[in-house]
Amino acid sequence: QVQLVESGGGLVQPGGSLRVSCAASGSIFSIGTMGWYRQAPGKERELVATITSGYNTNYADSVKGRFAISRDNAKNTIYLQMNSLKSEDTAVYYCLARQLGQPYWGQGTQVTVSS
Repeated sequence: QVQLVESGGGLVQPGGSLRVSCAASGSIFSIGTMGWYRQAPGKERELVATITSGYNTNYADSVKGRFAISRDNAKNTIYLQMNSLKSEDTAVYYCLARQLGQPYWGQGTQVTVSS
């Protein structure tokens, strides 16, 4: 079992920045791709960004150029740096880790962009 704990969410003004983190623990061998998804009220969960164990990244078009995903394999942690935040970025952000094809999800952290 892999446990994922997100942190760093909160309230930020439009145009501001925020960084969220996700730490993996438990049976963390062979964790491959990790990433961030988000779910806004009344909407389906959507991909934000992913990063492989080899540090290859992939982003949703809506966040390209504004968000950056990174990974520290020594700490089993990934980060999502969010810049130039917009009201439409408001959502619960969920961390995902894949281990031998099995997906594991964190509990989510709320990010609210509002003046």
